[in-house]
Amino acid sequence: MKVYFSHGKESGPWGSKIKRLAGIAKSHNCVVDSVDYSGIHDPDLRVEHLVNILKDEIDDFILVGSSMGGYVSLVAAEKVQPKGVFLLAPALYIEGYRQQSYNVSSNIEIVHGWSDDICPINNSIKFATAANCPLHLIPGDHRLNSSINIVEGLFSLYLTSY
Repeated sequence: MKVYFSHGKESGPWGSKIKRLAGIAKSHNCVVDSVDYSGIHDPDLRVEHLVNILKDEIDDFILVGSSMGGYVSLVAAEKVQPKGVFLLAPALYIEGYRQQSYNVSSNIEIVHGWSDDICPINNSIKFATAANCPLHLIPGDHRLNSSINIVEGLFSLYLTSY
């Protein structure tokens, strides 16, 4: 299994959260890659970039996205058929983003911090309700740094289903 990470707007491909989750993925014998979206500010251009990277992927893979990377992963999932999508404080239903409805049948799970003041928690609740997928509302803000141990545990449990 391969895990592709998509970082958020203000982050980079190997930020502290992705490094920690990549370690969890490796402990589950996954190969990891983190896509670099530096210089690509439009979320829908990021989707195209990810789809282009994945178009020739022959191995099973999971998409993990944080914030804008959550939007990118979810929208790309409609085109590339991952085994699953793990979202961290995803930027869903955001004004100015091209796609405002999502049609993904993959194994989706969401983690969102109660104190997120960047991506509204109600947007994750709205999506999880429509998709009938697990949503973990945990202590923490948008970055989830104060609850990274909880995030790691949830991601590890998620990976055990593969």
